Amino acid sequence: MSPRTAVDRVFDILARRLDGPLMVTLVVLAALSLAVVYSASGQSSDRTLGQARNFAVALVVLWVAAKIPPQQLMRLAVPIYLAGLGLLISVALFGDIRNGARRWLNLGFVTVQPSEIMKVGVPLLLAAYFHRKEEGLSVKDYAIAGLILMLPTGLIMRQPDLGTSVLIFASGFFVIFLAGLSWKLLISGVVAGLAALPLAWPMLHDYQRNRVLTLLDPNSDPLGAGYHIIQSTIAIGSGGVFGKGWLNGSQSQLDFIPERSTDFILAVLGEEFGLIGLLLLITLYMIVIGRGLMIALNAPTTFSRLLAGAITMTFFTYAFVNIGMVSGVLPVVGVPLPLVSYGGTAILSMFMGFGILMSIASHKRLVST
Repeated sequence: MSPRTAVDRVFDILARRLDGPLMVTLVVLAALSLAVVYSASGQSSDRTLGQARNFAVALVVLWVAAKIPPQQLMRLAVPIYLAGLGLLISVALFGDIRNGARRWLNLGFVTVQPSEIMKVGVPLLLAAYFHRKEEGLSVKDYAIAGLILMLPTGLIMRQPDLGTSVLIFASGFFVIFLAGLSWKLLISGVVAGLAALPLAWPMLHDYQRNRVLTLLDPNSDPLGAGYHIIQSTIAIGSGGVFGKGWLNGSQSQLDFIPERSTDFILAVLGEEFGLIGLLLLITLYMIVIGRGLMIALNAPTTFSRLLAGAITMTFFTYAFVNIGMVSGVLPVVGVPLPLVSYGGTAILSMFMGFGILMSIASHKRLVST
């Protein structure tokens, strides 16, 4: 066997089950992330290398997930959900408290954030549940699905972690919606939710109420709660059409933008690359979402269709919430910019989801269980 043939064979083995268009887009987003993180971190090589390691580990997770057949994923749905739920209960009882929040669990050899498990566990279990109920759905089935969704969502809100609870609620809601939730039930739920807002307001933590009030008037506390939104909108606006150039953003390089390499990295991107850079990012996101919806549309079974649709729409929620938050349209809830913000856990969970998408795209047949 010639060296060329051996290399081609190895590449074919490694690339098998990987979706070409989706993979190329993810690589471009990773490269963009490294460039912006390098600038946002004050040209820190350590932080940039750390982000590169995050992507390397996430790529391995994606590759492994892409190899697992959907029928095997369906068998794992209940164990993953129950394990995540058990860890969330353990966090509530024994979790470490950091910055006033109880979100982490020290297992001795590693500290984990169990809420990240539920980003995959909730849509996985709901998709498996509706797959087994596809012959006919009743109000009772939707009620059970709602309970499956609200148990982890409530535990995560209690930590408190509003951003993650919103994302997990969205991931489960999209499964329920795509399963055929009637518009009557949906509208009734929305009306009931709006009616309950006055009751929910006193239940919010002080910092959560401040975020909502700051959204309405950031200048009411320009050096406190409104500082994040004011500085981010200044940075994005000052970037203009073409931006100030890579490493030349005054707001970011002079440390005016808070959390500039994590939650507010979009402001750095907008200031240094301008409207052109933001449109490029949105285009890449649209390619990812479009490809994900195409995979969901062509999925052969209810389980794979619901799971692919939920993963794709959850990614959309990530992007929508962060862009709205940084631009001052939505309250600040601590949601990272997907595949761009610095951080390992969020990238890992998203790449796992994309690996599952690729598995659904490549495994055309799902054995009923």
